[in-house]
Amino acid sequence: MIAAAASDPLYTTDFGEGPRHLLAIHCTLAHSGAWKALARALTGEARLTSFDMPSHGRSPDWDRQSDYFALGWRQAFDMLEDGMDVVGHSFGAMVALRAAALAPQKVRSLTLIEPVFFKAAMDRAPDVVAAHDAEARPFHEAYKQGDDEMSARLFNRMWANGARWADMPEAARNAMVRAIPVVSACSAAIYEDTEGLLEDSVMSSLTMPVRLVRGDQSHPVIIPVLDGLAERLPNARIEVIEGAGHMAPISHPQETAAILRDFFTES
Repeated sequence: MIAAAASDPLYTTDFGEGPRHLLAIHCTLAHSGAWKALARALTGEARLTSFDMPSHGRSPDWDRQSDYFALGWRQAFDMLEDGMDVVGHSFGAMVALRAAALAPQKVRSLTLIEPVFFKAAMDRAPDVVAAHDAEARPFHEAYKQGDDEMSARLFNRMWANGARWADMPEAARNAMVRAIPVVSACSAAIYEDTEGLLEDSVMSSLTMPVRLVRGDQSHPVIIPVLDGLAERLPNARIEVIEGAGHMAPISHPQETAAILRDFFTES
């Protein structure tokens, strides 16, 4: 497969139709098709535009040299149109936040679902972040040892809220193995805030309405992440989906749509 560098186009697609136009950015190890159920739940209310990040879906593989985070946020930034509602999930929420910070005047609203922005939690809950890191160590070690399949399996076990690897279609498992190298590539953005998103000047510029969404069954580290972002963003509110875990927009599309629907009436 062709490798994706900074100049290579990524696969883009649209779902649904409606007066609101959403730019939806998927999580690591998923693809743009992950938004289909949410798009169905918003039928007649919103059109979703999405793209596959490198090494995901129909986009080329990451070349393992380019800045992976930049490949994502540059694509998102290029797709921004005036009046868009921007929605991101997990690492896709990091991409959404960066794109919105580059052109806040274009963003009608910003929804960050389960953002894995651990830097935002470090000051307020370093022990929770450390506990997460200890739990994550096995899949990082498997990757370092060259066992991409085991790494993907352990990553999936940690974040997919009980989804069994053996029960997944072979194509889905293969897609996760293909994408697992990007997890390490995202670490600097997640832990070090390499783009300076938490700087006061950036946070204060994001004056659009913001919803920070998590499931009540999510990993404990997400709670201080959302709290840390909520205290920095001038117009943010936290929403919790009962019964959902990290994969809320996929496992609970109706509940996620309900939050967006209510949000849209206010923004």
